[in-house]
Order: sequence, then C-alpha cells, then structure tokens
Amino acid sequence: MTNIKTLLVANRGEIARRIMRTAQAMGMQTVAVYSDADAGALHVREAGSAFALDGVSSADSYLRIDKLIAAARDSGADAVHPGYGFLSENAAFADAVLAAGLTWVGPPPAAIRQLGSKSAAKQLAASQGVPCLPGYQGDDQSVGRFASEAERIGYPLMVKAVAGGGGRGMRLVHEAAQLLAALQSARSEALAAFGSAELLIERALLNPRHVEVQVFADAHGNCIHLGERDCSVQRRHQKIIEETPSPAVDAALRARMCGAAVSLAQAAGYVGAGTVEFLVEGPELSAAGPPQGAKAPLGGSAHEVASVGANFFLMEMNTRLQVEHPVTEAVTGLDLVDWQLRVARGETLPLTQEQVVFTGHAIEVRLCAEDENFTPHTGTVQRFREPGGVRFDHALFEGQVVSPHYDSMLGKLIAHASTRGQAIDQLTAALGRTEVLGLPTNRRSLAACLGHPVFRCGQALVPFLTEQGGVIRGLLQKEELNAQVIAGLSAIFTKNSDLPCPFPKPVRLRHRAKLLDLRVRELGRGELEVEVGGEVLRAAITPQADGTVAVSMGQMLQHVSVVRLKEAAGQSAVRWHVQMGAVDLFLEDATFEPATSGGTVAAQELRAPFNGKIIAVHAGPGQAVKRGETLLVIESMKLEHAIDAPHDAVLAAVMAEVGRQTSPGQVLLRFEA
Repeated sequence: MTNIKTLLVANRGEIARRIMRTAQAMGMQTVAVYSDADAGALHVREAGSAFALDGVSSADSYLRIDKLIAAARDSGADAVHPGYGFLSENAAFADAVLAAGLTWVGPPPAAIRQLGSKSAAKQLAASQGVPCLPGYQGDDQSVGRFASEAERIGYPLMVKAVAGGGGRGMRLVHEAAQLLAALQSARSEALAAFGSAELLIERALLNPRHVEVQVFADAHGNCIHLGERDCSVQRRHQKIIEETPSPAVDAALRARMCGAAVSLAQAAGYVGAGTVEFLVEGPELSAAGPPQGAKAPLGGSAHEVASVGANFFLMEMNTRLQVEHPVTEAVTGLDLVDWQLRVARGETLPLTQEQVVFTGHAIEVRLCAEDENFTPHTGTVQRFREPGGVRFDHALFEGQVVSPHYDSMLGKLIAHASTRGQAIDQLTAALGRTEVLGLPTNRRSLAACLGHPVFRCGQALVPFLTEQGGVIRGLLQKEELNAQVIAGLSAIFTKNSDLPCPFPKPVRLRHRAKLLDLRVRELGRGELEVEVGGEVLRAAITPQADGTVAVSMGQMLQHVSVVRLKEAAGQSAVRWHVQMGAVDLFLEDATFEPATSGGTVAAQELRAPFNGKIIAVHAGPGQAVKRGETLLVIESMKLEHAIDAPHDAVLAAVMAEVGRQTSPGQVLLRFEA
C-alpha cells in the first residue's frame, strides 16, 4: 500500500480546486502550480503551497513536463494528479512521474498509450467485439491516401485528431471537395493543441446521440461502470450540457454499452477513472422531435422505447477524469477523486457493481466566456455572484482576467433532483441568478437550451444546436431589445438622478448596432420621466446595498446589475454590461454621435473580437467581399476561429498580418464607405 502525504495537482482553475478539496479532506497536503497568467488564481491561494512554472502559454507552463517534475521534487510531493486536459492523457508525463519515484494518479502509461490513441483504441475494441465505425487510421498520412480511403468509406465522414479530445482537430466533411481543407485545418488545430498532427477518418453519423460510460478499475482486477452520461448538446464538437441518466437509454441498451465499456477497459489493463465514449443511432433516436402526441419526459427512465433497435459505436476512450464527472457523483453519491486517490494508493474499489446505487437525475452545464455565436471572449470579471441552490465548480473571482491562453470554460453548474424536469427547472433558475459581468458568457444561451421543447422532451441530438441555434439566438435578441430601456436607465442614471432638472435630456443607446432614442427628465429622488417611441413613462431608480439597482416602471420592478466596461483599444464611447435576471445586454452611449437614418450603422471597420494570434489572412485592399465570407482566421483559447465579413463591402485597408497577436477591439480591416 502506498501512502500519499502531499499531492501536486498539475493543472489549474476549477479542476485544480476540485481535486485539492477532496485531497485536503483526506488529510493530504496540496501543492499548486501556476503560470504567470495564473499567479493570483484561486487554486494558487487555496493550496498548501504553490510553485511558479514561469511562462504564460500552456506550452511554456502547464505542458512542460520538466517544470512539473521539478515542482514536485522541490515541494516534497509524493504524488501527482493531472486533472483533465493538458498532460492528463500524456503517457510520457506518466512515465516521468513514475521515474521520479512519485505516485501517478491515473492509469498505467501503457494503457494511456493504447487507449489515448483513437487508432489503437479502435483496434483493441474491435478485438473485443466492441462496435466501431468504418474508417482509416493508418501510418500513411498523405492527402492521396486519405482521399482514396474516403472513397472507400463513403461520405459524409469525420476527420479527427488521433491524439487528444475536446472537439479539437475534428471536421465534418460532406463531399470530396471539402476534404483537403478539412485535413489542413484539423492538422493545424491538432498540432497546436496536442503536439501531434496525426489524423484519422471515419464514417460520420449525422443524427446521433453522444453517450459515454464512466468506468473505474483498480490494480486488483476489479472493474465496474458508474452508469452513462448523455452529452449530445454540443458546439464545435465540444459538450456544453451533460446529464445522467440519458433520456433515451433503456435498461437493455445500458447493459450492452456498459458491458462493452468495461470489456474495453479490462482488455487494456486499465486502472483508475476512465470514460468510454459512444455514438448511438437508431430509428427513434434520429427523429427530429418527440413522437406525435408524446409528452415531455420528467423522470430519469423516460423514453426507454427510444433505444429499441439502436446501434452504438465506439468514438474513443478518455483515460482521465472527465469535465462532466459531477453528474455521476450526484446520482451515485460518490466522490470520484476520492476513488482515484484510493486506487492510486493501491486500495481496491470501495464498492462492487451490485453495491452502486443510482438516484434521481443530474444535469450539468458548462459556463463559458463566449457569446451566443460560440465565439470566445477574454476580459476582466468585474462583478461575480454565485447563484446558490446548485453545485457550482468554478475558479471565478472579481478582478480575474480571463486570458486567451487557456480554454474558455469558466465553471460548471450541476443540478440534482428526483426527476429530469425538476433538474432542468433548478438549473434554469440558477443560471438566472448567476452574475458574471465584464465579459460575455453563454449563461442565457444555456438557459434557453434547457427550456427548448426538443431538449425538454429528451430528443436533443448532436445536431441540436446547429439546427436550433438560430431560433435560440433570435429569442435572446428579442428579450434583450425588450429590456433595453430599463437597462439603459440603470446604467446612466443610477448616480445622477438625485436633483430635479426642468429640461429633458436626449439619450441615445446602441445595442447590437441598433440605436434607441430616449428623452429623459430627472424629477429628483431617483425618479425619471422617460419618453420613448412617443410614449411617456415614469420610472424610479433605487441603488441597493448588494450593488444592484432596483428599477420600477409602471407595475414592473426589476433588479439590475450594472458594470461600466473597461475601454477597448480604439474605443472612446462609454460601454456597460447590464444583467437583468436571465438577460444580458452590452450597451454603448451613442448620445453625442451624429444621428443616422434607419437606426442601424454598417460597420466601417472590422475589429478583433478577442485576444489571439492571426494564422491566416484571406483578404487584400480593393477586394470586394460578400457578407459571411471568411476574411481572417484567429487562433484563441486552443481553437481556430474564422472571422467573416459583416456585410457586403470593398476593403480599403488590411492591418492584420499572419503571426501577429491581436487584442479585443483592435482594428484589423477597414471597409470603403
């Protein structure tokens, strides 16, 4: 039996905090590591000790095996937990930890190598009778070989990075003409994310579910599963909503999938926590919505009929703890990090398969620093309030700078209830109470997804956001416009409405390029007379002790949170981030700009939406471009992002250069007037 006294967590953010919480509860000392960008992070403050890795980027800090081993040695740590991401599935890191005489909290390096490679995992799975999709994962990585194999497999197909996960290095290809561009883009992204450009291709399923099985094994030959998780709601092949049990998996399909997952883990000699991921497709699962006349399922065992005749196929096995492990913890009542540490010490699994009990339904959403178009954003968290009532794993604090060097995920909210419907309602309400002001988040988009009838009926498949994203964005924008008047009054008049003024003041607000004209007369004591669209309204604004503003207008009372945003490069107008319950608005004071006809301004400049590095420029001065045409590609938060023309125009100047870093608000292109 190995004793672990001091645990070094080779990670950052919420997962580092989560691992340290359990380790400290087990009586262990904890050691954090941090990059220059994370010097003030919560995981650094909460650890027993912390060691600087130096450098800002992942490549210079959290991906440096030599620096991590040195930190473990200098701190007196006797074990290393890799968390997820970074080096968690890197067999060379596991080898280095073991070679240094430390305990590795993870599977054996040989199992990581075999299962961490999608190619090797599929070969092992096939030998165990685990279903796999037709594909090619060979040593010949030439374009010609991929093209010939694609013809054999048939379109549509998926290009995937052999190493890593998280949706990076994945591209859907519908026809042969798209293959070359997909291979080039996937190679570039995979190399940047995982240090390996090796790819595979496989037959694509267009309307599947993404269902995964949590497995756990010890070094004594015991291996069990802890149920399945449905992770079908995704953007950019990355999960944003996960739940257990799946609303479309019955007892028979569950037994088949979980049995296959355990068989694969045992065949690889697996030890520790792992997740086997499957694509599930069948006649009922591919339906666009619930069967005619069906009611929305509220219980964890709903829609069991949906899996009749369903087929499942192996995607990959993640040889680490998953981001979404809290939903499994919720329905089993177990602490999976506790299990990881016990297994690493050489103990047997705490429970047998028959002793595992599943209770209720759990759903997790990933709160990310991104807008409703899934574009990542950097910035400073200027106000933060936790919602209460649900589990919230995060590393957020006021003053935190969200940088472009790491993933856009800020935290995870998890609800657990007796039924699926109750869990959805709890989580939706919690999102409405969550305050993260200073940069865009997907808070409202997540709530809209949870409330969408397709999701509530348990029928959301992998293409859900592709098919429903436009409708959801339209709904959000309508809600924002309806809240614009109250939001603007809260932003401008909170501190300026104590004294009466006999003359109305013109106020012009911009939100999403749409201008709103108001005339406001201050009546004193926080009361206003507001003229908008020919209608005169009375409003009262009262600052609250908690930093919010209470705004009453007619029979409506709203509690509003407001922060004034820091000015971006090249911007002089005052901007605010306003949150009214579930609605977020970004307002700009356009009062002193010249009036325009029609209310909408066509941008004459294209500015960088976030920090990043320019990796491609597809435009030049004098070039005529169409709305939606890709002009630039920026790499940020481990992903490549195409920047498209906002409208038809002729380019007047191009200031962007390949290899240059960008900052939010930086002018990249100018259009002719």
